[in-house]
Amino acid sequence: MPATSPSLSCVTVGPADFDQSTEVARLRAGNHQVGAVVSFVGTVREWRADAPPNADAILELEHYPGMTELSIARMIDVAKTRFDILGARVIHRVGPLHIGDQIVLVAVTSAHRGQAFQCCEFLMDWLKTDAPFWKKELAAGQGQWVDARESDSQAMARWQPI
Repeated sequence: MPATSPSLSCVTVGPADFDQSTEVARLRAGNHQVGAVVSFVGTVREWRADAPPNADAILELEHYPGMTELSIARMIDVAKTRFDILGARVIHRVGPLHIGDQIVLVAVTSAHRGQAFQCCEFLMDWLKTDAPFWKKELAAGQGQWVDARESDSQAMARWQPI
């Protein structure tokens, strides 16, 4: 993976699960300027409200290794220019995930909570709309690709221009 951005060390994309407490501790480690930590953990939810819980339902996530990490690192760099933050960490899982599994962690540190909240929301909005991931919902032997929701696009529009 090319090291063209210092934020690459703050990005992990892969199938492994993560521990939120461990990741936040790493992000805060040794920085006594941190006055706020905001984190978001997204989980795989049942996507068919009209269907009974389906134990075999899977959300399959695909990406382009290298390109995806670099894209997220660049967005963290953009976030650092827009918000007064001290650090950011993004972990996004790929592969087959079951309902209830953790899928994404966005954690941000700042001296003050307002900037940390805004940055975390900005990064999450970008991940939902523009990150190079492809999602497929699989249940009962059928699958369908998932597009970004209009509400996600509207949420991202408030941050324009990037």
